[in-house]
Amino acid sequence: MKSLIRVRMGAEDAHYGGNLVDGAHMLHLFGDVATELLILQDGDEGLFCAYDNVEFLAPVYAGDFIEAEGEITKVGNTSRKMIFEARKVIAPRPDINDSACDVLDEPIVVCRASGTCVVPRDKQRKG
Repeated sequence: MKSLIRVRMGAEDAHYGGNLVDGAHMLHLFGDVATELLILQDGDEGLFCAYDNVEFLAPVYAGDFIEAEGEITKVGNTSRKMIFEARKVIAPRPDINDSACDVLDEPIVVCRASGTCVVPRDKQRKG
């Protein structure tokens, strides 16, 4: 089972100089993807317990369109192991003008992560 969301990073998401978006924002997106996966799997939002691994691979800037995807890789009694990947699919082109953007021929992987979520037995409504 997979889930995908696509969002544009706005000026309000830029946390550092040069319109750089902080890496924690990618984890926020992964949390939203995990929530959807748990609802699809169990009918409940569950709880995100821990990330096993997080890799920040490329910078993200205000104006970038980010596609965040996740997949449940293992289902235990209450635990759900998941993997995540965030990719930049559209990038702004301020060198052309203030509103120019390019759809990237190849998405740029900006972050990968894996983690574990839990849905207590009494909350599970599917499966």
